[in-house]
Amino acid sequence: MLEKVDLSKKMSKEEYKEKMSQLETRIGFLQRECKALKIPVMIVFEGFGAAGKGLQIGRLIQSMDPRGFQVYPIKNETEEERMHPFMWRFWTKTPEKGRIAIYDGSWYRRVLIDRFEKRTKEKELPEAFHSINSFEEQLTDGGTVIIKLFLDISKKEQKKRFEKLQRNKETAWRVTQGDLERNAKYDEYAAMMEDMLFKTDTDYAPWTIVEATDRRFATVKIYTTVIKAMADQIEKLSVQAEKKAGTEAGQSCGNVSQVAQEADRELRELQVSILSKADLTLKYTREEYDGKLEKLQKKMEKLHGELYRRRIPVVLGFEGWDAGGKGGAIKRLTAKMDARGYTVNPTASPNDIEKAHHYLWRFWRAMPKAGHVAIFDRTWYGRVMVERIEGFCTKEEWQRAYKEINDMEKDLYDAGAIVIKFWMHIDKDEQERRFKERQQNPEKQWKITDEDWRNREKWEQYEDAVNEMLLRTSTDYAPWVVVEGNDKYYARVKVLKTVVDAIEERLKEK
Repeated sequence: MLEKVDLSKKMSKEEYKEKMSQLETRIGFLQRECKALKIPVMIVFEGFGAAGKGLQIGRLIQSMDPRGFQVYPIKNETEEERMHPFMWRFWTKTPEKGRIAIYDGSWYRRVLIDRFEKRTKEKELPEAFHSINSFEEQLTDGGTVIIKLFLDISKKEQKKRFEKLQRNKETAWRVTQGDLERNAKYDEYAAMMEDMLFKTDTDYAPWTIVEATDRRFATVKIYTTVIKAMADQIEKLSVQAEKKAGTEAGQSCGNVSQVAQEADRELRELQVSILSKADLTLKYTREEYDGKLEKLQKKMEKLHGELYRRRIPVVLGFEGWDAGGKGGAIKRLTAKMDARGYTVNPTASPNDIEKAHHYLWRFWRAMPKAGHVAIFDRTWYGRVMVERIEGFCTKEEWQRAYKEINDMEKDLYDAGAIVIKFWMHIDKDEQERRFKERQQNPEKQWKITDEDWRNREKWEQYEDAVNEMLLRTSTDYAPWVVVEGNDKYYARVKVLKTVVDAIEERLKEK
């Protein structure tokens, strides 16, 4: 997840001032509404040291009524706390109905700092994660809003901030030896954070990654995230109350709904744009392409035999824009492979039998046995793209799907599979050019439908969904690879090279 975050995001002082004048008013209004509706709110600040958790908490509470919230700094367990179960000290700090609790650090310390410092043993982690998820689920089932914010900065930025703090004797105390050790072993600690985010990013208590290099951008994103979560819960309870009373939504509910819609729109603007970082100018000449393709296909032919001999299964998923080049990439990938050892699974709309099962059922049926390769032309990610946007599943269902999909892919990996997902990326102009080319070519007209043209009208909606999907489901065991596809030659070579490299790396491990 973290490797997909763009930490270069910034916001000008002028834009910041304009946005904050509105956000500060909204959060005060929503705090009063939560109090009136007796909604408890928990706001969790986690992330890398020196990412600005304390500063951002201070900025957030400036716009709140101090009588309605409490801030809890979470440090090492006291002797008293160690004599109780792990979650005891956090249950005792949960807010009463209508109040807000803000946590500088949290119950995640057990699976982060304590894990890094070996106070939490590896064998204790499953139990700790279970306790955390159970704690959050019980609270949200009871009506509590849990907002989890992860402040992300790079190793270089963190070191720079530590050095600045150390140069001033009034702030040097804030940098501990533990902070410096975690910076020195940044990648190791980041891997623990990735593990934590994967295991605790749930539909009832999702994580929001905050790009914290630029403090103005981080502040605006934090405010907007908190506002959206509070407004959604207020609107939900207000609508339920109105229905129960048999009346129409009042003025207050209408105001909250408008705030929620505005926050949703602003959050989309602030969200991670992974696709925008792809360089679609990358290309190969025909000569470069032919040479690289022949070399890689010969490697693939040999590696396919090794996969069978060593009984290593491979799962490759292809997603992308219509006319993005999935078929062409798959054709070149399999050109020299033994047809008895792989299957290409084209995924269409589910039939009646498939609809009668869980949406993952049909994909489980097509998973490869040891030594074989399963290639999916469209995948289980339809749940969080097509089904989400076209309304074929509920919001709760597609939000829940991120964890369900991550869990399925982890099962495949744990069973020994190599799992790679490709997003075949092209821009809107290139897609239009390819659509017209297909229409004009009698041999390719079957590839273009009215639905393809209709989907173009929802390009921005799909782009938002894809960016969220890439962020929340790219893991070290089942990564997403964005393939720059405006040039078909470049895209086909990148896909082949990615698969070859992954297989060679696995064979080294064996």
